[in-house]
Amino acid sequence: MPKRILVTGGLGFIGTNLIALLRNNGNFEIRVLDNESLGRREYLTEFPEVEFICADLRDPEKVYEGLKDMDCVIHLAADTRVINSIVDPHLNFENNVVGTFNLLNAMRRANVPTIINASTGGAILGDVPPPVHEGMLPEPASPYGASKLAVEGYLSSFSKSYGFEACSLRFSNVYGPRSWHKGSVVAHFMKQLLRGKELVVYGDGSQKRDYIYVEDICQGILSAMQRRVSGVFQLGSGWPTTINKLIARISDVVGSGYPVSARYEDFRTGEILNTWCDISKAEAALGFSPSMPLDEGLARTWCWFIEHRQRLDQ
Repeated sequence: MPKRILVTGGLGFIGTNLIALLRNNGNFEIRVLDNESLGRREYLTEFPEVEFICADLRDPEKVYEGLKDMDCVIHLAADTRVINSIVDPHLNFENNVVGTFNLLNAMRRANVPTIINASTGGAILGDVPPPVHEGMLPEPASPYGASKLAVEGYLSSFSKSYGFEACSLRFSNVYGPRSWHKGSVVAHFMKQLLRGKELVVYGDGSQKRDYIYVEDICQGILSAMQRRVSGVFQLGSGWPTTINKLIARISDVVGSGYPVSARYEDFRTGEILNTWCDISKAEAALGFSPSMPLDEGLARTWCWFIEHRQRLDQ
């Protein structure tokens, strides 16, 4: 199993949780490559043994330098914001497609044979009948989804052309601790409640999503690395939850000290109405078995936000 790991985007939400898991599950040497556009290097303070390189994937030579002596890449760096990709598709393309191509080409030069890529399901497949699975025809509904589909295509081609072990993990909606800079719904809602603000729901709240706790996702990444698999795999809870039900669960978790009120606005262009995933392929190939119940995961996440609420003013 690879022991020297480069984590791109390692200052982010999933990256810092992954580093914590790797530290407790093996004798790994970890290097983080991040451009600090969202995360901060101070997030690695609790991991003094982790090497940090400040670099952007759009800089091929710096990426190559970061890959030297590595065995494996866990590729988390990306522009993941759907609405922003509609506003500025060029920036999304440069970060996700050009950046990943630079990474793959640099891996060839540096003889790094293994990559595990963070992908997405709903945005790639579009508005299709759920549960989504790996055999569905992709019809991206946003430039973000199109960029992630292109990245999966490049990983497949480099696997077949150059012998890479190349695995793309299609994450559903990931939530959990260390998500301060995350813009997804759970983190956003909890930050709004800490600020005493109402929650804004785009649509009527009946839209369904698949919410998975970050530790379960990180276990899936670790398993993909241990089993050295290639291909595309859906990682999620396998269960749908409406936005309205999520709000009710969050309300139960935060208690009466943080009253929850929601304002409903029109649906936004490019967003999927209903999506959750079939995880049977990942169960069979990776032994993937998410175990965190939604209520407990939300409670743990809220406790983390409460403990770090001083960041509201930063």
